[in-house]
Amino acid sequence: MALGIGVLITERLACAVVSDNVIVGELRVDPQDSSINDSLQGVPAEQIIERIVAQVRGLALEETPAYIGIGMPGIVRNGYVQDSPNLVQFKGVNMQASIAEAFRPVYGNRLHVAIFNDADVMAAGIAAKRGHLDRLIRVWTLGTGIGYGRYPYQDGVWEGGHTVVSLDPKERYCACGGAGHLEGIMGHRAMRLRFMDLEPEEVCEHARQGESRCVDFEKLWHRALAAATATSIHIDGPGKFFITGPNSRFVNTTLITEYLHEMVKLSPLQSYSVEVVSGGEAVATIGAAVNAAQVAGLG
Repeated sequence: MALGIGVLITERLACAVVSDNVIVGELRVDPQDSSINDSLQGVPAEQIIERIVAQVRGLALEETPAYIGIGMPGIVRNGYVQDSPNLVQFKGVNMQASIAEAFRPVYGNRLHVAIFNDADVMAAGIAAKRGHLDRLIRVWTLGTGIGYGRYPYQDGVWEGGHTVVSLDPKERYCACGGAGHLEGIMGHRAMRLRFMDLEPEEVCEHARQGESRCVDFEKLWHRALAAATATSIHIDGPGKFFITGPNSRFVNTTLITEYLHEMVKLSPLQSYSVEVVSGGEAVATIGAAVNAAQVAGLG
């Protein structure tokens, strides 16, 4: 496979050189302090792009890369960021053209640029790491919000975190303001709003101790994820579902599987499985490069 670059834009920047689905050399991050989780908030899009160029130029490249893949939050289609609640400064930006122009002084017109949703590159990275590049996989990323990624890459919105899993009009904890959304139940921000007196970790601990409101919420939390997963199965077919992200530590896969058995009854759709795995920036940067290589016809 030709040499490529993977970039992830989330709470901070991460980039790496990728070849044969593995990182070559170091993973560069900006800022290096992982406790700083708002380094991109309010920073103009042009400045973030300049920082990406600076980080990539700092990589030890033995040859000119053929492609660069970038994963970032939001609805990303045809190179444009149609919306990005987590990085509002990118809304409406033609990211593909902007990145290509920023790298033109460095690599000329030879660099193929592709932009993806960050959950999709996580899915591609996990597929590459697990040897699943030949099959359909889907990934739930549980954090401040809820990401839904799909591999192989396919053009679409894929805002699975906003899947409606409740008809209760009072369920309005999702950051987008929509009612009944998966993120409004499972998202870290949503859990903090729902339990003003407890952190999400404490909610899980109190559930283990038998506190009724926390036990009930734990069941709702898992049933919500099962409902969104069942919806994906009924639309896109069965297959492997991975769960990753900071709050994947709260997941009880036995409970989710039990709920899925209640929700998916058509026999051709029952060949699914759910597994919790580690993700991280390194995996996502690999996925960004994998998707870019495939889009460019180099993978």
